[in-house]
Amino acid sequence: MHPTQPDPLRIVLAEDGVLLREGLIGLLARFGHRVVAAVGDADALHAAVTEHGPDIVITDVRMPPGQTDEGLRAAVALREQLPGLPVLVLSQYVQRSYAADLLDSGDGSGVGYLLKDRIGQVEDFLAAVGTVATGGTVVDPEVVRQLLRRRRDPLERLTPREREVLALMAEGRSNAAICRELVVSDAAVGKHIGNILMKLDLPPTEETHRRVLAVLEFLRA
Repeated sequence: MHPTQPDPLRIVLAEDGVLLREGLIGLLARFGHRVVAAVGDADALHAAVTEHGPDIVITDVRMPPGQTDEGLRAAVALREQLPGLPVLVLSQYVQRSYAADLLDSGDGSGVGYLLKDRIGQVEDFLAAVGTVATGGTVVDPEVVRQLLRRRRDPLERLTPREREVLALMAEGRSNAAICRELVVSDAAVGKHIGNILMKLDLPPTEETHRRVLAVLEFLRA
């Protein structure tokens, strides 16, 4: 069963592994997207984004020459230069600081952090691409689980159930999906989310943006 066909996206892809890069180009093309540039290092990524003005950037964390965090630093720098540029970062391993740096860029919207293993789950991967491209925030569930183990203030004010709800929000779940996961009513989920936003002392703004801010608090804690 194929994922629902999304609107075609123009994508700049940065991945130094030739096999994975070519595989991603083929996968994205198969579902109607167009990789306008596929590059293997951070300098080429900057140049490609400047030249093509893509709908979304998909980049590896580690790229030449240092094979450390060049891809991530390039992504954060691009979001500083081009506020709102959607960026989906792929990583081989969970790197807590990498996730935090990315999510701290801009206002936390239009960003994603996925483990490369998730690419094999085609529907989830393509859904993440679409979510990030339209301004959403996507964080790999394994990243969420590892960060959950390191909770600190300001989350101490939350009840165990509120932490569960916030963890599911961080995974990108909708209210309806949270209801199904926790087997509770929509009203109960709405009440928990309201309590979370209040206890985290988030500034008054549009509710969707407050949800993003709540998730960022969760991931930074």
